[in-house]
Formats: sequence, C-alpha cells, structure tokens
Amino acid sequence: MSEPFSVRVSVRGYETDTQGHLNQSVYLNYAEHARWSLLQAAGIGQARLVARGVGPVALETTIRYERELLAGDEVDVTCAFEWGGGKTFRILQEIRKADGTVAARISAVVGLLDLKERKLLTDPREVFKQLATDLALFGL
Repeated sequence: MSEPFSVRVSVRGYETDTQGHLNQSVYLNYAEHARWSLLQAAGIGQARLVARGVGPVALETTIRYERELLAGDEVDVTCAFEWGGGKTFRILQEIRKADGTVAARISAVVGLLDLKERKLLTDPREVFKQLATDLALFGL
C-alpha cells in the first residue's frame, strides 16, 4: 500500500502553551488543514462543494497524543479515508515528526451535509466520485 496523503507543517512558537509544547487545540487545526489540502489536491475546492450544495461535517474526533511537539518542529500530517457503508466515513490521520516518530493519531467520523436540507447525504462516496479529479486520494 502506498503512503497516505500528507502535508508538511512547521510548529510556530505562538501555537505552544506554557509548557512549551504544541497546544492541544492546534492538533485539530493541523488535521483540518491536511483534510482541506487533500480535497484541493483531488480537485475539490470549497467553492466547488458549496456550488454542489454540500459540505463536510465532523461528527466525532478522537486524538491520541503520543509525543510532544515543540516550536520549530517540522511535522507531516497524513490523511487517509476509510469507507464503510452508509452516511459516514472515517478519516484517519497521523502527525509525524520529521524523523517519522508519531506525535499524535487522529480519527474522525465525517459525513457530507446537504446544505439546503441540513441532513447527511446517503452516499458521500458518490459525490466525491463525481467531483474529484483524483479518486485515489480518497481510497476509491
């Protein structure tokens, strides 16, 4: 299996807390940045989703912190889709230090929301199949 999609992020000093390590809420920002970067790489910008009348929604997010990150650290944030049946899917992510050490693991349950009806779409895979220029990024 090939490596999952990833983006490089530099930990900035203002993102750290009084202990000198990355504030816990910033891990979510890094994960979200990687998700939107994957969508963009697959040819699906935010405007395209809105024009289609849909938007991604996070329903549950779990973060397991494994190693601290400090200002100046370079990290790679991965992003891989895991499909089941139904309205939701998982996005599995890792935040890895430059040496490959996993600093955090993130698992999110996600769906695609119909922006008019305010309900989850029955089959989000079909929307991605219709909009994406690179289905491999979605594991499809």
